[in-house]
Amino acid sequence: MFTGIVEEIGRIRQLEEVSKTAVRLTIEAAVVLDDVQIGDSIAVNGICLTVTDADDDAFAVDVMPETIKASSLRTLEEGSSVNLERSMPANGRFGGHFVTGHVDGTGTIVGKTKQENAVYYTVDIPPELTDYFIVKGSVAVDGVSLTVFGISGNEVTLSLIPHTVSQTVLGNKVEGDCVNVECDVLAKHVHHLVGKQHKQN
Repeated sequence: MFTGIVEEIGRIRQLEEVSKTAVRLTIEAAVVLDDVQIGDSIAVNGICLTVTDADDDAFAVDVMPETIKASSLRTLEEGSSVNLERSMPANGRFGGHFVTGHVDGTGTIVGKTKQENAVYYTVDIPPELTDYFIVKGSVAVDGVSLTVFGISGNEVTLSLIPHTVSQTVLGNKVEGDCVNVECDVLAKHVHHLVGKQHKQN
C-alpha cells in the first residue's frame, strides 16, 4: 500500500530486455534505498514493483509482460526519470490517499496550462474508467496523489501545486505524454458493490 506522496525522482540506469515483453530495470536512487531489503515493494511511476537486487545507489526490479502492456513503463528508456515511493510503514503519516500500485490503465496528457501558482493538466482517460471519477475525488497519476478539479467526457482536469511540479516527473510532462492512472480504490469497491446490487434487484 502506498500514499501517492512521491519520495524522490529516480533515474533508469539500465533497461535490460529479458524477453520481447519483459524487462529488468536498474534504477538509481538515494532516499528509497535508506532501509531497502530484497523483496520490498517500491512504486515506480505508480506501479508496485518488487526489489530483486540493490546496492548503495541503485536497485533492480523485474517487470512482467502484463505490466509492460498495461502501463507507461513501455515508454521508458535508459536515462528516463521516474517517481519513487516506498510502501507505507504501519506507523507512517498518511498524507495522500490509498494507492495500491496496481494501475488501471494509461491516460494521455491533452492540455497543460499555468494559472498563477498552479499548473492544470487535462488528461484523456479510457472511457471504462470514467465512472470512478468525481470532482474533488482522488486519483494517482504516475504514482502522484492528485485531486480531480474537473470532468468533461473522457477528460479529467488536475491541478498541481509548485511542490508537486518540482518534486515529481509530472512537472516535465507535456501534451501527448503517456501517464499511468490508478483510480481511487474506494470508488472502485463502491462501484462494484452497487453494480452487484442492481443485478440482484
